[in-house]
Amino acid sequence: MATQATAQHRFSFLQIAIAVQTLTIFLQAVSAGLLLTSSYGEMLHSAGARVMYGASMLYVLAAVLAWKPGGGSPRPIRHASGFLVLASVQVVLGIAHIPSVHLPLGVAMFGLSVLALARR
Repeated sequence: MATQATAQHRFSFLQIAIAVQTLTIFLQAVSAGLLLTSSYGEMLHSAGARVMYGASMLYVLAAVLAWKPGGGSPRPIRHASGFLVLASVQVVLGIAHIPSVHLPLGVAMFGLSVLALARR
C-alpha cells in the first residue's frame, strides 16, 4: 500500500513538472508579444527564459526521480532531456537574435510540452 502511494506521489511530481514547464513556455509567448509592444517586455522575456530553463531542469529531475526507485521505463528521462536540449537551443537562438528559428522552435516546444502533459 505504501509503495502504491509513493509511486502515485512521484507520478504527480512528474506531472506537475511537465505542467510548470508548459506554463512557462506559454508565458514566454506572452512575454514575446510584450517584447514587441512595450518597454519592459525585454526584461520579462529575459527573466522568463531563465524560469523556463529552470522548469526544463525540474522536468529532468522529476523524470529521474520517477524512474530510478521504481525501475520503470527511462523514456520520460529521454523526453525531459530532449526538452532541456531544446531549451538550451532556444536560449542560444534568443541571445543571438535569430527569431526566424527561435519563434517556430518555441511554438514546437509548447506543442510538445502540451502533448507530454496530455500523455501523463
